[in-house]
Amino acid sequence: MVVPYSRLKEDVAKKIKEAGFVESVKKTEDKRSLEISLLYENGNPAVSDIKRTSKPSLRIYTPAKRIPRVLAGRGEVIVSTSKGILTGEQARKARVGGELLLKVW
Repeated sequence: MVVPYSRLKEDVAKKIKEAGFVESVKKTEDKRSLEISLLYENGNPAVSDIKRTSKPSLRIYTPAKRIPRVLAGRGEVIVSTSKGILTGEQARKARVGGELLLKVW
């Protein structure tokens, strides 16, 4: 999959990769787009669904104690914090809240 490049997209894609849903993330040679390779397990994609939580018309902010767990830990939430883009688990450990960007499972 190829998407137009932005630093936010790159950071989010890297966190999704850390969570184990994406195989690789890399910039193209002209640095105008990102190439994202999805991870497959037994012929099935590792990503079942992605839900955008916060959007321009309705921003969703949460403190660290209220960061949701997705599907009892089988999924992951991506949070934009003052310490950068973090997974929900990383944000809870760092005790920082922020804007809930999306949920992946």
